[in-house]
Amino acid sequence: MKLTDAVEGQEYVIHQIDTDDEEMNSFLFSLGCYSGEKITVISHIRGGSIVAIKDARYNFDRQLSDAIIL
Repeated sequence: MKLTDAVEGQEYVIHQIDTDDEEMNSFLFSLGCYSGEKITVISHIRGGSIVAIKDARYNFDRQLSDAIIL
């Protein structure tokens, strides 16, 4: 399931990052968003997602949200 399909308020484990874009992959990794890491969906807004990773919150656009497989 993609991050965009996740239920708000639930914690998930990231299974993979599905992108061929190395820059996007590096950016997500720098935020702590990689395989095996826990992620919580705070809410979905305008096609994107607000998520919590570790002790930080991020707003991912649709492209980033679609690349994260739970």
